[in-house]
Amino acid sequence: MNPTLKAFLSNGLKGFAMGAANIIPGVSGGTIAVITGIYEKLLNSVKSIDIVALKLILKGDFKGFADRINLLFLAAIGIGSALSIVTLAKLFEILLVDHKLYLWSFFFGLILASVYFLAKTISKITIGNIAIFIIGTAIALWISLLTPASENDGAIYLIVCGVVAICSMILPGLSGSYVLILLGNYQLIIIDAISHINLRVIALVGTGCVIGILTFSHLLSWLFAKFKDLTISLLSGFILGSLLILWPWKNDVYLMDEAGELILKKGEPIQSTYEWFIPASFNTEVIIAVALMIAGIATIYLMDKVSANETT
Repeated sequence: MNPTLKAFLSNGLKGFAMGAANIIPGVSGGTIAVITGIYEKLLNSVKSIDIVALKLILKGDFKGFADRINLLFLAAIGIGSALSIVTLAKLFEILLVDHKLYLWSFFFGLILASVYFLAKTISKITIGNIAIFIIGTAIALWISLLTPASENDGAIYLIVCGVVAICSMILPGLSGSYVLILLGNYQLIIIDAISHINLRVIALVGTGCVIGILTFSHLLSWLFAKFKDLTISLLSGFILGSLLILWPWKNDVYLMDEAGELILKKGEPIQSTYEWFIPASFNTEVIIAVALMIAGIATIYLMDKVSANETT
């Protein structure tokens, strides 16, 4: 196979995995990018979309523009992510209703393993790295316990949702989908707008995503260049703290009024948080869930091996 085509397909699959991860509340596409070995390359490519790149386009130097921003790489990631979101949004909606425990279990194992595989890239363990890791864990846990806002389809708010969500999606350990739940717009954006092609919502959120990724990528790229070990420590903490959201055994807790009645939005109860618990018995359901956790761990292990082989 042509090496260029092979690389395009490989990156497209990684983009597909990132898109799938971003659909699930609690899972970060940035985490998948780290594990597949493309995170820094992705940040640097997006960061390169700047004034210099714009001048190359205006001069008609499309090859120079493509080379500067690594266009083939970005196109593969973008196409893969878009295909994943469009094709899997409905499937994951069904799974989150009918097989929520099993879906959470797989992703719990996947994210649990990713903490180790990311943290092992730290070159030297120091007191500072450990402190930053603890801070990152605490921040993610705090975010996990926040109460979601109400749904809001205002234009400015949707743009803000796009900015915040895309920054979360490219930040390992912080789930863009879960942030949308906290902002009150997960159902509106991820389920309704994508499944039913609501162009207004998609366009406004997309605008926010473009603004967010072009600005936030510069900050992350700078942090990786100047403080790599500290940054990885912080991101590892984010990922570890996010495991609370993904713990499979939990019940949804919904907002209620003073009379103890459910508060409804468009006829549906509004989720406020989760009630976590440990299964009382080791039954067939628990065995399947644990097996799926192990499958998630194995998936990350294989992804790490494949990524290592590609870089050698």
